[in-house]
Amino acid sequence: MFLKNKLLLAAAMSTALTAGIAQAETTLNVVTAGSQNMVDYVKTYLAPKFEATHPGVTVNVVGTGPGDAGSHKILEKLAAQQQSGQTVWDVDVAVVHQKLGGDMVKQNLLSAYRDDIKTGTLVTRDSADNALGTDVRGYVMPMFHSQTAIAYNSDFIKTPPASYDELVKWVKKNPKAFGYNGIKNGMSGLAFVAGWIYTYGDDAETLTSEPYNSELKDSWSSAYKKLKRFNKDVTFTPGNAGTLDMLNRGEIFMGPVWVDMFYSWKDQGKLPPSMKLVLIAPGMPGQPMYYAVPAKAANEQLAKEFIELATSPEVQAEGIVKRFNWYPGIDAEHVQKHLTTEEWEKLFIEITPKDLADYGKSFPIAPYFDDIKEGYERQVSN
Repeated sequence: MFLKNKLLLAAAMSTALTAGIAQAETTLNVVTAGSQNMVDYVKTYLAPKFEATHPGVTVNVVGTGPGDAGSHKILEKLAAQQQSGQTVWDVDVAVVHQKLGGDMVKQNLLSAYRDDIKTGTLVTRDSADNALGTDVRGYVMPMFHSQTAIAYNSDFIKTPPASYDELVKWVKKNPKAFGYNGIKNGMSGLAFVAGWIYTYGDDAETLTSEPYNSELKDSWSSAYKKLKRFNKDVTFTPGNAGTLDMLNRGEIFMGPVWVDMFYSWKDQGKLPPSMKLVLIAPGMPGQPMYYAVPAKAANEQLAKEFIELATSPEVQAEGIVKRFNWYPGIDAEHVQKHLTTEEWEKLFIEITPKDLADYGKSFPIAPYFDDIKEGYERQVSN
């Protein structure tokens, strides 16, 4: 039944993918997970740029939906084509979340293409090689990085905490002025808790790589006890947007947020200029979206050229940084000359490239992540 469902899914997606074939000599099929803004970005920005330099090629864009579920649909489609023995698959470029990118490599669904494109040397961040414990070196190029950080109101906080230890002291002196959403209703709260375990449990290097050791979680009791005490002095928010809302209304003065959402709210005037960001030691997690080329893509060479364009410094600056306030997929130093001083400073003056290198962490691998959530529910929420 499972295989049948996957084949039905593959057939449904194939109908969408072949929709544009009749209008062009060659169709490059790009399938992207993520929200509608991801589809719009590829369709209205990347596709026209690529088609302008590749006469006779049409880029056909299909969205599969937000979250890991969207990436899982792509995995199921590729797996179905693999299991049915198809020698040519109808997805040329896949845009997927970090975890599913690793799963696709494990299932031999992707091509090792990164060394074949010029921009492959422009990325050195660990998430380009490590997808929550899976070695994806050579198989993926980050499209962008989302990062969590601590937002604070600089009208009231002149020197923000620089570490979890300093934050604990600050919250004790300023009860209820720090807010987060626990481990439910948004990933910024989960990111904060993961950073807490990196600080008081086991370090990020251990928890973001294999092999998994189920006994480690038994040593985190003191970290949870400390967090339960910490939570008595915080304000719980209803989610990522809820944290920003409460910051804006002055109900809290500090809280963990997604950086791109923070800057988008500032651009829209929903947060005052006094709101700033700090990335505290030893670090907080973020996550990339990946560009990948399926193992039997019909247009492998065109797919490489498309990703090379999408990860070029010019496109990363204009499309990723300026349009979305995302951190670039390639190393930031390569995009700086393509941004104005104001554009560069908006994203990098409060959290510098060195801060990202030092304190930008990955989320834990899945079994450790499950352990952290289970431990929080049992030892902190009860």
